[in-house]
Amino acid sequence: MTAIGKPLSRVDGRQKVTGAARYTAEVTLPGLTHGVLVGAAIPSGRVAAIDTSAALAADGVVAVITHENLDKIAQPPHLLPSLVGGPAPGESFFPMQDDVVHYVGQPVAIVVADSHERAHWAASLLDVTYERAPSVTTLDEGRDAVYEPERIFGGLMPARTERGDVDTALAEAEVRVDLSYRFAANNHNALEPHATTAVWDGDRVTIHDSTMGVRASQLTVAHILGMSLADVRVISQFVGGSFGSKAMIWPHVTLTALAARHVRRPVRVSLTRPQTFHSTGHREEQEQSISIGATADGRITAITHEKLSMTSQFDDWAEPATALSAELYASPNFRGVHRMVHGNTMTPTFTRGPGESVGAFVLETAMDELAEKLGIDPLELRIRSHAPVDAGGNPWSSDGLEECLRRGAELFGWADRAPVPRSRRDGDWLIGSGMAAVCYPVANFMPTQRARARIFADGKAVVETAAQEFGTGVGTMMVQVGADALGIPVEDVRYALGDTDLPNSSAAVGSMGSTMVGSAVHEAGTALRAQLLAMAVADPGSPLHGADPAAIDVQDGRMVLRDRPDTGETYAALLQRNRHSDVEAIGSWTPPPLDTPYGLQTFGAQFAEVAVDPDIGLVRVRRMVGVFAPGRVINPKLASSQLMGGMLWGLSQGLLEGNRMDPRRGRWAANNLGEYLVPVNADTPEIVVEFVDVTDDVVNPLGVKGVGEIGQVGVAAAIANAVHHATGRRMRELPMAAELVMDPPTVRA
Repeated sequence: MTAIGKPLSRVDGRQKVTGAARYTAEVTLPGLTHGVLVGAAIPSGRVAAIDTSAALAADGVVAVITHENLDKIAQPPHLLPSLVGGPAPGESFFPMQDDVVHYVGQPVAIVVADSHERAHWAASLLDVTYERAPSVTTLDEGRDAVYEPERIFGGLMPARTERGDVDTALAEAEVRVDLSYRFAANNHNALEPHATTAVWDGDRVTIHDSTMGVRASQLTVAHILGMSLADVRVISQFVGGSFGSKAMIWPHVTLTALAARHVRRPVRVSLTRPQTFHSTGHREEQEQSISIGATADGRITAITHEKLSMTSQFDDWAEPATALSAELYASPNFRGVHRMVHGNTMTPTFTRGPGESVGAFVLETAMDELAEKLGIDPLELRIRSHAPVDAGGNPWSSDGLEECLRRGAELFGWADRAPVPRSRRDGDWLIGSGMAAVCYPVANFMPTQRARARIFADGKAVVETAAQEFGTGVGTMMVQVGADALGIPVEDVRYALGDTDLPNSSAAVGSMGSTMVGSAVHEAGTALRAQLLAMAVADPGSPLHGADPAAIDVQDGRMVLRDRPDTGETYAALLQRNRHSDVEAIGSWTPPPLDTPYGLQTFGAQFAEVAVDPDIGLVRVRRMVGVFAPGRVINPKLASSQLMGGMLWGLSQGLLEGNRMDPRRGRWAANNLGEYLVPVNADTPEIVVEFVDVTDDVVNPLGVKGVGEIGQVGVAAAIANAVHHATGRRMRELPMAAELVMDPPTVRA
């Protein structure tokens, strides 16, 4: 392979930096109109009346659509994540079918006008009268109604997992820690807010959508409207970030299609930044607790990890926070439990590193405290405790955790760390260092993925699949994999994606983009290569006639005998002689079965150094080191960028990001980037990212495990452990607010 593994610059980079890339809200269509969603202003109750007269009288208004005149859907959505290849509605409730209100921001009307500005003005003229009912919007309000569901995460995982006798093992443990944590809710805030444009041609609809899965959008709209997939086309060329919120297909997508059918003109709906806080999912408010029992020499004997979180009135959704605790460290006794409260909020959803991102904070800060009690270096405790097999007793398809930990410690200078808290100062700053071990599952429950490879008579090729470019460099990866599979230069390969008319590809969630797209493109390219070799050896006019295809190499588009490299010909010569304008092949890849006898995880290690002003509780992260073992790295430049972005989001999760419900009004306290804090350049520390080579022959033909999520996992824990090392104070809440970090008055005195 000559292209895979190279730090190739993004093939779409010029389009993005020059503005030539067209995002969903920039698609222009003849007769385009603009729709604005009007969200409910109460968290619970009903719409008593909607006075549309002023809005309808406003200039440029085409229609005002409410539950009274909107078409009824063919069938309600059912909650099933896009990664399993079915419809992917964000929630099992579809609005504007009746007058009942379940949460603030729930769509109650759509105003359609001939311009974006006129639609917003007319929407402000709607007079909606409500009858409010009692609501539950925080965990504290819902503690009397806690329940344990059977399954979570869209039905993908059981809410409870157990092995051994946890209670007895904890009672007999020589050393144990028992800790509780609180987490504020998180919102996604992609650079590009959600947008959808729909246009009908008779009974067929074409939808331009900002989505992580054009197939998921197609399946969802077709399901809700009772349409054939052949009559729903979804296109998404560029997506400006997602982080999980665009993996699920929220009601505004199908509502846009319904509005376009209602007015018989193309309609675009672009959500405002405040609307994305209430309309596209979030990481739920939650509480967690963990107990770890161990022997005096540091052998873990039991772990129990429990979570309580807020979900919607109609779905059992919780990110699976206990999975990491079940597998990262060897423990014969384990119990993980998820409990929930039904509240007046929309259904939560995937947020980068779903489950592992919060679960790692709990497990890895608890491991740090356990190491302190045992008098063992935190790094050594993790190496000593790492499980050699998964929770089912299966060996890892590939590991690398110890190598990541040791290499990260070397890069970071961990050996120079004085273990006693508050032992290092820089002027008024207390300096601390912390670390965390991390892992993230390699998903294997998506359906078969397909791609097409086509080569033309001039020797140039195109690789195609329905996957969309949502900011990670999918197109760049496609041409690298396609070039190596065909044996031609990267510059002779172009790509096509983001269209349901292309071969099937699922939503690129759960770090599966390079896995599923790369594998499908690889299979298509190798199938086409085999087809061309078969054509050459069967062609009496070819220098390779009668040769064994297995004895032929291809490089720079030229097929040659391995032991006689002067004998051969180019793809172009073969095609032109046989009067073929092009030849193509479809490649399919099916992931390992769910019962594959291997543990599928990507491992890594996070290290952080912080400076803390103990008088005001200010934390500055000075440097971070991340070392990861993600299998084969297709493009180290793109992979490093992905991991660095994840690490910065981990910093943000740890120190800045948090949203809370105002129970009086049932809405998020922050709904814009002026109040919901995210890091800026001044917050960005020195970051080192490095890879540990591991070979994985199980996960897919390329041995790729993915890096999209793991960069965030464990960062907040490493920072919290560093804050403890600096100050002596343990962090039990995210984000780590100043009042949690600062010295108490007795210490400051």
